[in-house]
Amino acid sequence: MINSLKNIAVKHFPVGSRKIYHRLNIFFYKGEEYYCPICEKGFKRFLPAGENIFGNSKCPGCSSLERQRLLWLYLTSKLKIQDQKIKLLNVAPDFAIQSKLKSLSNIDYISIDLESNLAMQKQDLTNLSFSDNYFDAILCYHVLEHIVDDRKAMSELFRVLKPGGWAILQTPIEKDREKTFEDFSIILPQERKKIFGQEDHVRIYGQDYFKRLEQSGFIVIKDDFINNLNRTEKERLVLDKNEIIFFCTKQAN
Repeated sequence: MINSLKNIAVKHFPVGSRKIYHRLNIFFYKGEEYYCPICEKGFKRFLPAGENIFGNSKCPGCSSLERQRLLWLYLTSKLKIQDQKIKLLNVAPDFAIQSKLKSLSNIDYISIDLESNLAMQKQDLTNLSFSDNYFDAILCYHVLEHIVDDRKAMSELFRVLKPGGWAILQTPIEKDREKTFEDFSIILPQERKKIFGQEDHVRIYGQDYFKRLEQSGFIVIKDDFINNLNRTEKERLVLDKNEIIFFCTKQAN
């Protein structure tokens, strides 16, 4: 009965009424078994996401996924981003983290994407309009696997980052694959999904991903931050247990 009422209510709200949808979910799924560190709410369960209709993945209160909740923990508990006065670029923003970052008065926040209506500016990651050494920090989270010329995108991110600045340049990595696989003759969405796992992915990164970042000029640290959390925390927050953070810096002058 509750699910039916929720579906009817959501169906009659205008497309894009995310806040209203989330408020409804907070009411319908309120509980203590799971907790989202982004919207800071407790839930009796999380929602499925993507093609796994039985999954426990998406936060009902802000739509964050496992990797986004891990990123937020990293930003706030390790980097203490809430205490830094910085100019930050967010590439292909998600609703949950963008909302939090825009609410912090200490952050001069800019988000970009070529298509998403969430982004503040429409820009091509391989041809950014910003001047050299413009940003103190960059978030580019699960984006580069969509970009054909990823090396150009990496070089652009390096160019606009200030010396001494940091960037989190995250992408899916196939743990047992040594070298990145890409074949640009594969252009049909259904073929890309079959080969790369998603219709808009253009490669499968291997363990050589960090070398591409280094070749663009970045100093790269592979941070297994997830292992700082205990099993109970990982399960209650519903985090990706295999996600390694690629923390990149640009050498100071």
